[in-house]
Amino acid sequence: MRTQRLHHHPSYRRHHQGERGAAVIEFAILLPLLILILFGTVEFGRGYNAKSTLTHASREGVRVLALDSGDAAATARAAAPSLDGSQIGVSTAGGSPCTPGQPVSVTLTYPFSYTIPLFGEGTITLTETATMRCGA
Repeated sequence: MRTQRLHHHPSYRRHHQGERGAAVIEFAILLPLLILILFGTVEFGRGYNAKSTLTHASREGVRVLALDSGDAAATARAAAPSLDGSQIGVSTAGGSPCTPGQPVSVTLTYPFSYTIPLFGEGTITLTETATMRCGA
């Protein structure tokens, strides 16, 4: 009597093809989740970079305001080259001329737009405020 190899047996082929079909279905179910995670991570990184840039720009703007050495809004916008300067909103508090020892602040706002496939798109307003005492 001759023995058949296991992988040539018809039931083995049916079972193996069923495993491949199950793997394809599992991949099709997980693919949207993987896309959501991938693009969500990228958009989070972009948002974090924009927030960090806005923090730096607000500090530069308030420094100029506290030293009474120029235009705080222009300095803040120039300190954020990776953002669209025309969309950066600038408001100052504490007045000009600056009274030594008194606090002044610069508040920047920026509309950050994101797009995540399968999730949607939207805009978040990022806000950053920096405060400093006026110099003598």
